[in-house]
Amino acid sequence: MIPKETISSIFEASRIDEVVGEFVSLKKRGTNLIGLCPFHNEKTPSFNVSPVKGIYKCFGCGKAGNSVNFIMEHEQMNYPEALRWLAKKYNIPIEEEEQTPEQVIANNERESLYVVCSFAQKNFTENLWETDEGKSVGLSYFHQRGLTDEIIHKFQLGYSFDKWRGFSDAALKAGHKLEYLVKAGLTISKEAAENTPSGPPEQDRFFDRFSARIIFPVHNVSGRVIAFGGRTLKTDKKVAKYINSPETDIYHKSKVLYGLYFSKKKIVEEDNCFLVEGYTDVTSMHQAGIENVVASSGTALTVDQIRLIRRYTNNITIMYDGDSAGIKASFRGIDLVLEEGMNVRVLLFPDGEDPDSYSKKVSNTEFKAFIKENTKDFLAFKAQLLYNESAHDPIKKAGLIKELVESISLIPEPIYRSVYIKECSRIMDVDEQALLSELNKLRRKKQYDKPADKQESSSYETPEELLTFPEGEKVVQKIGVTETEHQEKDIIRILLNFGNDKLTIDNELEDGTKEPVEVSVTALVVHEIHGDLEFEVPVYKKLFEEFVLHEGEGLSSNYFTQHPDPEISATAIEILTSPHSLANWEKHNIPVITEAMLLKQSVLHAVYALKLRKLEKLIHDNQKRLQESSGYEEQVILVTMQKLLIQSKQSFSKLLGRIVLR
Repeated sequence: MIPKETISSIFEASRIDEVVGEFVSLKKRGTNLIGLCPFHNEKTPSFNVSPVKGIYKCFGCGKAGNSVNFIMEHEQMNYPEALRWLAKKYNIPIEEEEQTPEQVIANNERESLYVVCSFAQKNFTENLWETDEGKSVGLSYFHQRGLTDEIIHKFQLGYSFDKWRGFSDAALKAGHKLEYLVKAGLTISKEAAENTPSGPPEQDRFFDRFSARIIFPVHNVSGRVIAFGGRTLKTDKKVAKYINSPETDIYHKSKVLYGLYFSKKKIVEEDNCFLVEGYTDVTSMHQAGIENVVASSGTALTVDQIRLIRRYTNNITIMYDGDSAGIKASFRGIDLVLEEGMNVRVLLFPDGEDPDSYSKKVSNTEFKAFIKENTKDFLAFKAQLLYNESAHDPIKKAGLIKELVESISLIPEPIYRSVYIKECSRIMDVDEQALLSELNKLRRKKQYDKPADKQESSSYETPEELLTFPEGEKVVQKIGVTETEHQEKDIIRILLNFGNDKLTIDNELEDGTKEPVEVSVTALVVHEIHGDLEFEVPVYKKLFEEFVLHEGEGLSSNYFTQHPDPEISATAIEILTSPHSLANWEKHNIPVITEAMLLKQSVLHAVYALKLRKLEKLIHDNQKRLQESSGYEEQVILVTMQKLLIQSKQSFSKLLGRIVLR
């Protein structure tokens, strides 16, 4: 158990903009911050962060919460795990019973995989620095490749002994279970390997996956080790040069980029991400002073990886080795980036060079200058590469032009498509109208080829149809609407936003005179409603009871957004966030009247509206009883009651400025 005082300290220290900013590139918009939602695919930012209120809200998919909720959702952690993550980030000590490795493993399977991966990284790193074999084989190799000790430590590089199961035995001795070593892809069991040509001897039940290799740990965006890459130092051509962890519950290679944890801050600062192929390309570029770089680690670039980069920047620079065959095969990657609405530039290294090798041949200053001078827009790069092949062949040139227009057709923004068509017309010396015609043909074909439910439509969608996720899954949440729901919500909205603000009201004395008294908004609303009216929506009732219970304590909105009751915190966050904000009209000398300026009227209006709604319900119920009544005396009482209720309704309607016809 984490003590309540410690939880409060964690919430107080966890600034929502800092926490979310580790995973999402945020830009200032008024008093809030905005960025692309990390929970669903979007091209227009709808993810809002309010540092003042300490909450986030996506107006696209509806996800909302505080710092702890964000870590729980983004990192797939439970509540205690998220608290510990934030406590570690802000150096807040947690005094609780320390768990044994066995207890940690028993908590849940995913956490068990994180635990064994963390142990493996520490074990491999220790092997590299503290053993004779590690120093003479692994460390000497890294030094030969020109890596400094600082970079080796930074990326937690390591070495796995040249033993059949050296790591597995060490892990078992430390108390880790074979089951999780196998599930994490660190150990291969005999049962899983006996169908392979190089399976283990009969007497061995398991063996290490990464034996006799230097190790590159793979981190997720929050810095936890989730997988490994291993490079052999043997010259035997039958041995694979690189092997990587298999897919696990915590590692999906198509959704991971090597080095992102170490590069994300620089990517945001530089507003650009360099994309390379291998582990050593990343480490070498960091050593050269270029830190905004990630690698796809040998896999073909995927849409998920592109979207991961897009959280931090809209600009990608793809670095290719000087191999034209490989470059042409990678054109698909450029098209994927374009289709996601991102800007893509390309850098081609000299023939036979890659970022790792070239950075070792020149100084850091020369390396940076080479990148700056040789990076090209994708269109110029692709046109030049293909044009060299088409030479003076008009048929090949026509095919080249069509290929360029196909890439441009993938760009979602019409303005960008138009600009690129003009540029393509200039580069290829082709009539712009002809290119536009081809572009429109490709766009129409793309639209027709979509599944029927994905096609764009000019018809109006219903609100229910608009409430969908990008994947097409319809999300419709229908809350039981009561007759006073909107009025109750408005009362709670005012209390959450202005509960501690002061109002001056007239207090009537016994002799009939009035004197001005200053009270809080909460005190006024509680005085007007508590004991007379009952909230019908359960969650609004719970929220109002909190205000009643703590009336004189001046509760802040954080009390509710960080409330242990998830229903209360979720509702408070939902009410406190809005997709709209007032523009700064004052800079144009245009005065704007806000609700805060007319707070007293707003509070009384909300209270009167709730009372009026309750009266309308009482009138309706009383009328029904009158129709069903058969006794004369009862009918007289009900008629009298009805007249009094209608008179009260007219009074409140007048206060609200409404016209009552009957």
